[in-house]
Amino acid sequence: MEKVKSELKKPNIWNEPKIFQALSKERSSVESIVETIDLLIQDLDDVSELFDLAIEADDKEIFYETAVELAHLEGKLAKLELRRMFSGQYEKANCYLDLQSGSGGTEAQDWASMLMRMYLRWAESKGFKTEIIEVSDGDVAGVKSATIKIIGEYAFGWLRTETGVHRLVRKSPFDSSGRRHTSFSSAFIYPEVNDYINIEINSIDLRIDVYRASGAGGQHVNKTESAVRITHIPTGMVTQCQNYRSQHKNKDQALKQLKAKLYELEMQKKNSDKQALEENKSDIGWGSQIRSYVLDDSRIKDLRTGVENHNTQAVLDGDLDKFIEASLKAGL
Repeated sequence: MEKVKSELKKPNIWNEPKIFQALSKERSSVESIVETIDLLIQDLDDVSELFDLAIEADDKEIFYETAVELAHLEGKLAKLELRRMFSGQYEKANCYLDLQSGSGGTEAQDWASMLMRMYLRWAESKGFKTEIIEVSDGDVAGVKSATIKIIGEYAFGWLRTETGVHRLVRKSPFDSSGRRHTSFSSAFIYPEVNDYINIEINSIDLRIDVYRASGAGGQHVNKTESAVRITHIPTGMVTQCQNYRSQHKNKDQALKQLKAKLYELEMQKKNSDKQALEENKSDIGWGSQIRSYVLDDSRIKDLRTGVENHNTQAVLDGDLDKFIEASLKAGL
């Protein structure tokens, strides 16, 4: 808190409105946490006094009231613990979600679209706004790839542990024999980077392609080449955007995404305990999977934490908090 206040007192801070806005937001957040802790301490004292009164009076009703208040207090502590886990530099940021279908054709592409729907439902349940930046439709059904922007406080903090490969096992509706199929799709989550974070990109390292934006079924949104695809040659990273009719706006959005992905990749490289998914995207398969969805057995299991949920439809409808909270608490 003192560090933030010190930065806000600097005389030239008004010359950097974006930095000032970010620091002011940080100060408000820290003040909120301090206030919450103070209230929890007071609540704990109140519960302690109530418990002493229950013992002294040997009153079952007061014991019951004490138990109810203690349960409420535990709930508040659990919420504060989650906020503690969102302590990284970009935990509060909006984020991007990249989905990529693995090998397996239509079945894998349908699985990618199921994941897309799952995350959109989850974001809606959290009160987050979403913006579909880019979708590449599958050949028959589903999607080959998609990029979604999730807008809201702590969007990245909540979703960051969802990066990895998701495995689906089911009887395929696209197989006339009704055989079991195993499909893979990957998710890659990275934060929206603030404009004042300097990410240097050399223009000679970029290949910029323009093409006609297309809608579902291959229908053209417009007849001009407004959609933009940017390839970062040194890393092989690709971002694209066809949201806007303006080629300039699409290029600007694709560059923002590229900067965010490069920043997240750099953060992953600095942390030797975390595996950079981008290095494994060429092999979406068994090795890097984080969660298994076996629909015939009504079992979804997180392979990192061991958490399971047998209500598969609820999970596919966005009920992910049980998995996400377990991975955050495990420090993944």
